[in-house]
Amino acid sequence: MNIFESIILGIVQGFTEFLPISSTGHLIVVSEFMGIKQTAVTKAYEVIIQFAAILAVIINYKDKFTLKKIELWKKLILAFIPIGVVGFLFAKQIKTLFSVEVVAVMFIMGGIIFLIVERYYKKKEHEINDIEEVSYKQAFLIGLAQICALIPGTSRAGSTIIGAMLVGLSRKASAEFSFLLALPVMCATTAYDLMKHYNDFSDANLTVLAVGFVTSFIVAYITIKLFLRFLEKFTFVFFGVYRILLGVLLLVLI
Repeated sequence: MNIFESIILGIVQGFTEFLPISSTGHLIVVSEFMGIKQTAVTKAYEVIIQFAAILAVIINYKDKFTLKKIELWKKLILAFIPIGVVGFLFAKQIKTLFSVEVVAVMFIMGGIIFLIVERYYKKKEHEINDIEEVSYKQAFLIGLAQICALIPGTSRAGSTIIGAMLVGLSRKASAEFSFLLALPVMCATTAYDLMKHYNDFSDANLTVLAVGFVTSFIVAYITIKLFLRFLEKFTFVFFGVYRILLGVLLLVLI
């Protein structure tokens, strides 16, 4: 992998990780079209750019990382448990789903679901706008929805946002809960991949890794802020349409 490829993948990771359009799906598609083969070294690179995205959330929500917010983190850990258990038990089966074809189909299905949810979504009188008001039951239900993200192309952010909206959170609160819920999920997967591929870092180009890290962090940091501003005025319909069009395009190209 060269610096140009590192920048492109860093941008893709940083921009798509927290949007409901599947970062994994986009990385698979972009890597496929750029001819980047999945090797131990590229896997080590993915660990680095994922860690950069984690850091972007921490910087954006540094006020949530205090002992006063322990209740919020209890709920986030509870929401993490379903995907943690299912992902661990069926890791081998999940890996067999990693293909452009599966990603394309899930792009379309996810887009249709977003359009349906937005069609019938109405602001409620007691809608939750502050993520700290989320109940344990709501957190667990959001966690169950997140299990769908194990299928490439579904989108972790998309699954959690849809789940959050269905249990009574506003669009903005749904996105923010999804941002923070990404931390235990990404920390677990990054730690696992790091232990599995730590030897491969010695074979990787440190400059390429550094460029990818910085690119992913900057893009993710900016994307989080812009996404929240977007949700103050618009709905998720755009993302639903985008997913469907991209999924159809991929199927045609395949």
